Amino acid sequence: MEHLYEKVAYLKGLADGLDINNESKEGKILMQIIETLEDFTDAIVELDENQLDLADYVETIDEDLEDVEDELFEDELDYVEVECPTCKEIICVDDELLYDNEEIHCPECNEEVPVEEDKE
Repeated sequence: MEHLYEKVAYLKGLADGLDINNESKEGKILMQIIETLEDFTDAIVELDENQLDLADYVETIDEDLEDVEDELFEDELDYVEVECPTCKEIICVDDELLYDNEEIHCPECNEEVPVEEDKE
């Protein structure tokens, strides 16, 4: 973000070099524009710093949540991959659901997928 400060400083230097001041109407407008650009630069730098802090915070929360999920669902995420005979889509089916039902529906083509052979 330093480049933004450099650009605003450059514009200030140009205005000083051209002897632009607040005495003329045009000078007043140009000086106000430069001051406004400086305010925008400050706001953008502050937003960027806040966004970086927020990204770090979210990453920390994500890592903590992953630890909690690992503890809670340690043995509960068993699944079996079954291939749909119609569209050849690989379907991941919860192990318990697989043994409770004779057939499941393919989410891709909505055809029933027999899983009797895959239970072994």
